[in-house]
Amino acid sequence: MIQDLLISEPSLLNATIFLLLAVLFLFVVLGFVTYAILSERKVMGLMQMRIGPNQLGGRWGLLQTVADVLKLLLKEDTIPKLADRPLFIIAPILAFAPSFMVLAVLPLTDKLQFADIGVGLLYYVAISGITTVGIVTAGWSSNNKYALIGGMRAAAQMISYEIPLVMSLVGVVLLTGSLNLNEIVAAQENLWFIVLQPVAFLIFIIASVAELNRVPFDLPEAESELVAGYFVEYSGFRWAMFMLSEYVYMFAMASLTTVLFLGGWNSLPFLGFIPAAVWFALKFSAVVFLLIWIRITLPRLRSDQLMEFGWKVLLPIALANIMVTAILKELFPNIF
Repeated sequence: MIQDLLISEPSLLNATIFLLLAVLFLFVVLGFVTYAILSERKVMGLMQMRIGPNQLGGRWGLLQTVADVLKLLLKEDTIPKLADRPLFIIAPILAFAPSFMVLAVLPLTDKLQFADIGVGLLYYVAISGITTVGIVTAGWSSNNKYALIGGMRAAAQMISYEIPLVMSLVGVVLLTGSLNLNEIVAAQENLWFIVLQPVAFLIFIIASVAELNRVPFDLPEAESELVAGYFVEYSGFRWAMFMLSEYVYMFAMASLTTVLFLGGWNSLPFLGFIPAAVWFALKFSAVVFLLIWIRITLPRLRSDQLMEFGWKVLLPIALANIMVTAILKELFPNIF
């Protein structure tokens, strides 16, 4: 653990080291976001029989996203005259800050984690919900009807899909008896939970896509209906913070999926010589690819279809999965 390298008593040195590590990790995440966007464009191009970015950084377009980021940072920051200025300014911060805070409890390997707390899973769910407040605030403060509708859609969608998402995690908690993410990974040393909880895995992936506001659940920012939804009035670096929040949450969701269902850094029995970090990176990359594949493949749902699917399909199945898991754990304690 990173915290094991630090002195136990609070001190200025302790705080400085944690701050430097957090800044370093932020740059790592920014690097992921930069090239996750590039990878998404490349995969989209491949699946749609196009080339994709190929102008900057050689034939692979490795510098295209870097150029896009520089362009955003140099663009003029505009605030509508009739907007609620304080709320308009703070909304992107409320949306982004939780996305970075949740990364603290995610164990990337058995030795790489910022905070090993007993209720890491609960912390993740609680903190990630704050982003909804930032999105609703952005929609309200913009004084724009499209932004307001996008903010209302985001609130309804995130609240609706947060419930089946959390319910899908209950089965994992039942199997491990803990909310500690390290203990959840340890419980999968012999058998990954995607085998024991396939229904929970599917529910979690679907709800995760909805929480990320990605296709087919991108109703809050549907370009064909709401121009850009809740951040239609934002520009420059404030707009970039909303996009950054989405891709940081993709990093977090892919990491959490790996930890909860794919055994974290645990290896297959006959491939134990591969380092733990490599195992985690491979599983993580597979989940990210899955999220990109879903976006490219599926069309956008209507609002009524989205809400009905969450409440009438996902939630009942998640509740049934909890009941079945509890029964099987009681009948077959050696397996579950």
